[in-house]
Amino acid sequence: MFEPGRFVLFVAASWALIVAPGPDMLYVITRGMSHGRQAGVLSALGVIVGILVHTTAAALGLSVILQTSALAFMVIKFAGALYLLYLGIRAWFDKSAFQVQTVSSAANPGALFWQGVLSNVLNPKVAIFFLAFLPQFVDRDNGNTAAQMFALGMIFAFFGLCFLVTIGISAGAIGKWLTQRPHYTDLLRRLASGILVILGIRLALTERA
Repeated sequence: MFEPGRFVLFVAASWALIVAPGPDMLYVITRGMSHGRQAGVLSALGVIVGILVHTTAAALGLSVILQTSALAFMVIKFAGALYLLYLGIRAWFDKSAFQVQTVSSAANPGALFWQGVLSNVLNPKVAIFFLAFLPQFVDRDNGNTAAQMFALGMIFAFFGLCFLVTIGISAGAIGKWLTQRPHYTDLLRRLASGILVILGIRLALTERA
């Protein structure tokens, strides 16, 4: 279904972006440290459900645009490329500290899950990211772009689930380790920055089939 070289690039880019410290990781670590392992896992599951909502929307809506409108394709392509470049450049110069809240309090399991869902679903930046990210790894010559984008979104979500559940279970130890090693988080941030810039340039050079 996927061209091997393109798929390998997708897997590499996905993991590089997933392991870089960001809002999702910080959210899961904070909930895990504040409310325990179960809370960390539930928060991770909520975040991933939110990601699935965005990837499904991208697959169903964007695939039609990519196939039917050359002008819309160009607009989305360059808007997406600029957004990825913006994220990459911003990440490179962002020197804000990786801070984790550790205040413990009671929390409802259902509320923790839905907070994770809504933190992604209601964030338009997440939607824009997937609109820019997923189409680069779709082979339009193979047809059924919606199915390809949905499959890629599911794979990305599965990778994220594996990573964030591990983060949630080990939130206390990981949070302490990261806060004591700012050079590690800085290295991952710059790696993610480079990946985003490369993806932005790659998207700008993409031709419509």
